[in-house]
Amino acid sequence: MEPENREALVNCWGNTPEEDYYQLQGIKSTNSFYTSPRGLSLFTRSWLPLSHPPRAIIYMVHGYGNDISWTFQSTSIFLAQMGFACFALDLEGHGRSQGQKAYVPHVDLVVQDCLSYFNLIKQDPSFGGLPCFLFGESMGGAICLLIHFADPKGFDGAILVAPMCRISDKIKPRWPIPQFLTFVAKFLPTLAIVPTEDLLYKSVKVDDKKIIAQMNPMRYRGKPRLGTVAELLRVTDYVSQRLPDVGIPFIVLHGSADVVTDPNVSRDLYNEAKSEDKTIKIYDGMMHSLLFGEPDENIEIVRSDILTWLNGRCSKSTN
Repeated sequence: MEPENREALVNCWGNTPEEDYYQLQGIKSTNSFYTSPRGLSLFTRSWLPLSHPPRAIIYMVHGYGNDISWTFQSTSIFLAQMGFACFALDLEGHGRSQGQKAYVPHVDLVVQDCLSYFNLIKQDPSFGGLPCFLFGESMGGAICLLIHFADPKGFDGAILVAPMCRISDKIKPRWPIPQFLTFVAKFLPTLAIVPTEDLLYKSVKVDDKKIIAQMNPMRYRGKPRLGTVAELLRVTDYVSQRLPDVGIPFIVLHGSADVVTDPNVSRDLYNEAKSEDKTIKIYDGMMHSLLFGEPDENIEIVRSDILTWLNGRCSKSTN
């Protein structure tokens, strides 16, 4: 795809202006910048039902190298059409938010950014009394679990899509490379030299959708930064050790052919979590990008499972 064609595609759906597109989808959407308590400027979006009050609030967290303005929001739009108010922000170093591109030096600070923004939304009186759910894809799934650990009573449930509770051994650098990278990262954390293939091609199954994902003007195309990789290795190790402490109601969804995050760790999460309300869905042959990169019929299966789970935990029925 030539650069001029990439620039010509204003949005992932084509040239339709955002406001017109959202109205055609039967929802309304806003975007703005939020300044976190540590002074970071973070880009945010909302997707809301157009014709009736929301049934619940869903706070959404994207994955590494992704952002909330391209393919990620196809799920947000769907959930808004189903009656849910969705909110999300570009994480530090991602999308339009402040920070060096794809550099995440401290995930704990990112967790606090998310919590402060989500808590601000909760203060809106128009959302008073509504159930609150977390939604996270890949790295965002791990961040949702960290949000749960930081605020165990703050949310009514979590939707974890291919959560990065441990990086798959199929893409993780072999020993002694991780130990070497972790050491060098202390001195050159922003250096983008970590040897790995482009995860897009390991995540997205449908060729046409690879092209769409590749056209994202906000997508990070460089090699992972030393500091980010070291931090993700630390965080995934921490989360995998704390799986027995997970007490939130959750559904975890994973493709059996995922080589980016490990579906076996999702099985471990389901088996070890102390949550009384927990559900697991492992989809045979599906890859990492369950909600965009699969054929449409597969995406409908995953969406249906998420909607069924949400409907079972909301007091009002879907219109």
